[in-house]
Amino acid sequence: MAPQPRQLILKLLLAADDGELSARDAVAGSALFGIRENSVRVALVRLAGAGLIEAAGRGSYRLGPNGTGLAADVATWPTAEQRVREWQGGWVAVHVGNLGRSDRVALRARDRALALLGLRELDRGLYLRPDNLVGGVEGVRRRLHKLGLEEDAAVFLASELDAVSEKRARALWDGKALTRHYRQSRQQLEKWLARAAVLEPEVAARESFLIGSEAIRQVVFDPLLPEPLVDSDERRTFVATVLDFDRAGRDIWRNFSAQAAPPAANASKSRTAP
Repeated sequence: MAPQPRQLILKLLLAADDGELSARDAVAGSALFGIRENSVRVALVRLAGAGLIEAAGRGSYRLGPNGTGLAADVATWPTAEQRVREWQGGWVAVHVGNLGRSDRVALRARDRALALLGLRELDRGLYLRPDNLVGGVEGVRRRLHKLGLEEDAAVFLASELDAVSEKRARALWDGKALTRHYRQSRQQLEKWLARAAVLEPEVAARESFLIGSEAIRQVVFDPLLPEPLVDSDERRTFVATVLDFDRAGRDIWRNFSAQAAPPAANASKSRTAP
């Protein structure tokens, strides 16, 4: 399924090595997915109007003030495994039962923040996750608030759950399914990398974007559960493979962008290269 112009532009911007995306590269990249230049131009204007991107020079864009918070958090996915520590059995709890649900913008930000931190609803308005992230409850609280969770939400440590609640809490995630998904996704990435060299540049760029975006999304929204809830070795291997795939994908897109550049632009680049 082809991405929407706004989504594609933001993803291309997040993947840019220097944090900037030229309109030319946005148009060239979007053309791979059948998106017309006019649609790209309209998307750029609307993203800028929403404060999600801003001008970084003539014909170039970077993340705007309304896009940096979430983007900064998403951009930390390569270090996901460094955020995990040994689990001592406690739970980070978030209570949102006292918060309203009529403000759709606030509700979306709340739900997204809870999902990004791997929290699941145990009882109405009460969310839990294992207390196995570096920084503990305070670190989770800061990150949740940065992602848009209201300050009125209670974030605290829960321990010594009764046997029934403990069993229910551990069952909030399907650990076997997560472990299986790590393995299957890793194998898919490895299989694609093994044949990437024989693909046409346009095909390689398009497929690497689609497959890589899905793999990165899997890492971004992974709950980072501890043993014995998941096989953490499988997760670490999967994340390492996504990192390899991302590096390969960036090389593919650099080559594609260079080939898609007008002759004058390529000549200019060759004159200024060290």
